[in-house]
Amino acid sequence: MVLGQGESGPTVVPDPQRRLPGRGAWLHADPTCLDLAVRRRAFGRALRSGAGPDTAAVADWVRARAQEDNRHEIENRKRV
Repeated sequence: MVLGQGESGPTVVPDPQRRLPGRGAWLHADPTCLDLAVRRRAFGRALRSGAGPDTAAVADWVRARAQEDNRHEIENRKRV
């Protein structure tokens, strides 16, 4: 995750290839980890942002990854 500047202020964006410039933070692609990080305001501290950054883009990415992982898990069960 990397801190960028959105229309409404600081925004956290996913960077799965770890190529974007700037300060980054690690997060498991798990909705429970995201919820915990948001509740603890971990992104603001990790990315050294005074204001709480917008995490909507990261939430969308985490949900998409979780759905993809679930789909692969179901497909693998069918093959057994």
